Amino acid sequence: MLTHPDALPESDRIQLQAALANCPELTALAEHVRSFAHMLTHLHGDQLPEWIEAASATAELPSLRHFAQHLMRDLDAVTAGLTLPWNSRVVEGHVNRIKMLKRQMYGRAGFELLRKRVLLYA
Repeated sequence: MLTHPDALPESDRIQLQAALANCPELTALAEHVRSFAHMLTHLHGDQLPEWIEAASATAELPSLRHFAQHLMRDLDAVTAGLTLPWNSRVVEGHVNRIKMLKRQMYGRAGFELLRKRVLLYA
């Protein structure tokens, strides 16, 4: 996760300040990323339209502008994801585990053994 520059060790803070001093675009990008991370971690999805507007206005950061414009495609879902405390983390973990088992068994056994391993793994 992005940390505030003041939370960095002194040597890292000096390197960061040098990099930011040499690249104003990087400074702007860091601020946009920090504000997006704040929205994400503190569930402030109501601030998303303002963030998208600010990020879309950055002519010097075309990748950020492109990302912000893509968020508009499904604004309701993105806003819900940044606002509601619910997520699909547990389900995704199970899917990831099943895919790992499937990859380990590729070409070795049939569905019945895969089924047994999935059921016994839990």
